[in-house]
Amino acid sequence: MNDFPTSTSSGATPHNNAWQQSLIEKLALQTQTENTRSRRWRNFFRLMWLIFAFLLLALFAGWLDWTRPDGNLPSSDHTAIVRIDGVIEPEGKASADNVIEGLRAAFKAPGSKGVILHCNTPGGSPVQAGRINAEIKRLRAANAEKPIVAVVDELCASGGYYAAVAAQTIYVDPASIVGSVGVIMDGFGATGAMEKLGIERRTITAGENKAMMDPFSPQNPKHREYMQAMLNEIHQQFIKVVKEGRGTRLKAPEAEVFSGLIYSGEKSVALGIADGFGDIDKVAREVFKTEETIDYTPQENPFDRLTKRIGASVGKSFASAAGLDAPGVRWR
Repeated sequence: MNDFPTSTSSGATPHNNAWQQSLIEKLALQTQTENTRSRRWRNFFRLMWLIFAFLLLALFAGWLDWTRPDGNLPSSDHTAIVRIDGVIEPEGKASADNVIEGLRAAFKAPGSKGVILHCNTPGGSPVQAGRINAEIKRLRAANAEKPIVAVVDELCASGGYYAAVAAQTIYVDPASIVGSVGVIMDGFGATGAMEKLGIERRTITAGENKAMMDPFSPQNPKHREYMQAMLNEIHQQFIKVVKEGRGTRLKAPEAEVFSGLIYSGEKSVALGIADGFGDIDKVAREVFKTEETIDYTPQENPFDRLTKRIGASVGKSFASAAGLDAPGVRWR
């Protein structure tokens, strides 16, 4: 039996007309549905782009802030925490600007019974560490009723220890690494390799010492002597700050404490480099008599972090091209 409609002399049958009409309606409905769906998705993506553009504008204008606002400081009793986490460097999260901002907010908060400087750092820039140390001393003098103690996590060495000695007390874990009161400037020399490869170094300077410590030129004894004298000077600054901060609590000979050695937390207490054992929770409970802790360390928003990294990268590239990327002095 033939299921298809048959033609007649007068054209398509009524059944065939109905079938075609139904198909056209279905196609039209499907097209309309697809258009509606497509329009909705276009509108959705437009909205997302508008939101993204608004967020960028807000970040540029400073309307969004990931840090704790000064106008909303907690008034209930708590222990304030400010962290020095990572390398102490101008563009890092442990920069002096970042740490100092957190310290000021922590001391300003009416509910903070005391401040914990939580240290987990290998050290870094002498200038940045010095700024943190000086600000802690200033805040202590202006807020005598609000103590600040340092609590060491895994590591508090070199520049980190320089900052920590400004606190009234230093608590450690028995296995913490503490100390490294010394200064370092490191680099490399490639003159032998260049000679073997037949590479000639061509340097043009204005100023006889401008190419000092150039890794591609033989080391000049006069330059080495000059740099050693500068490192010794900075080392003495470090020693002075440690003596001011620790005073008579230092129990080991100076030649040992200031030699650049690192010590376990247990050994550091025995030597008077630290005062006792404790973590954040223990210090909050037993020293400041509070159960609640609030972290005042500023959290950098993602956009600022991205722009800083881009700026630092561009700056390093420019310095390298201009021959300005000399080895840096670090407390490490």
